[in-house]
Amino acid sequence: MEENYKLAKWLSGEMPENELAAFQAEPDFALYDKIKKYSAELETPTFNEQLVLSKILVSPKKEIKTISLMQNWFFRIAAVLVIGLGLFFTFQNFASYTEYAENGVLNTFTLPDNSEVVLNSGSEIQYKKWNWDNNRALNLEGEAYFKVAKGQKFEVNTPLGKVTVLGTQFNVKQRDNRFDVTCYEGKVKVNYKDQELVITKGMSIAFDNGKSITIPESTVQSPEWLNDELVFYQEDLKSIVSELERHFNVSLVIKNIDNSQLFTGTIPAKNIALSLEILATTYHLKSTQVSKNEYRLESLDAQ
Repeated sequence: MEENYKLAKWLSGEMPENELAAFQAEPDFALYDKIKKYSAELETPTFNEQLVLSKILVSPKKEIKTISLMQNWFFRIAAVLVIGLGLFFTFQNFASYTEYAENGVLNTFTLPDNSEVVLNSGSEIQYKKWNWDNNRALNLEGEAYFKVAKGQKFEVNTPLGKVTVLGTQFNVKQRDNRFDVTCYEGKVKVNYKDQELVITKGMSIAFDNGKSITIPESTVQSPEWLNDELVFYQEDLKSIVSELERHFNVSLVIKNIDNSQLFTGTIPAKNIALSLEILATTYHLKSTQVSKNEYRLESLDAQ
């Protein structure tokens, strides 16, 4: 009430000099002075200055909130962190994950449902974590051994065919135009082009350039390549050489060889010299080490 009284005295010109100096020093004086100035300039025939003043006095004053510079920076940093964390978790859930096994090494890892995967040399797998339990699907290029946890169906997609299981152990190999699947436990459904086949424990199927290959049943409990043995069924020299290159991480140069003979058998793969000796004996070749990681294979018949 006292503030309103002072304002009324000032507007009416009745404020003493000693009070006027103190009133002019108040923070709101500049606002009052502007109102008085602009009100005086209005050209209205019936302007009621007292009415304007009373409206100003009864209207609620908005509280002016101030944020310190430090608080402002704090809020900016917090906003950046919140956005960053949101983008990070979104990326974690929706991004594709890639597992890769370089030549000469194996890569063992687990999927979100604790299914176990061993990726053979020179192979790659891509999958997404988001909604994995309801959509257990991945893309494979190369060769991998799977021990699948129980749950929804599990799909392995390759450029040549698709393998579908529920919970089992199996091996999938896709190299160029060759597609092999072996079941070690449970049941596996294989889709290759327009064919759909089901195999059970101990059974294998293979296709090479669209042609079906008969593979005898086996009693082994896991892929031989896990124990440094490379097993081949009716495969040509080029395929065998490529597999040895991936396994040992070496370069094998073939010279003057024109041999279409298909090979079926097992090559021990703990020692590159022994593996090449077996290959050379089978195909009548000469193996020469050119450098630390390069070998040359030549036909003895051409010499």
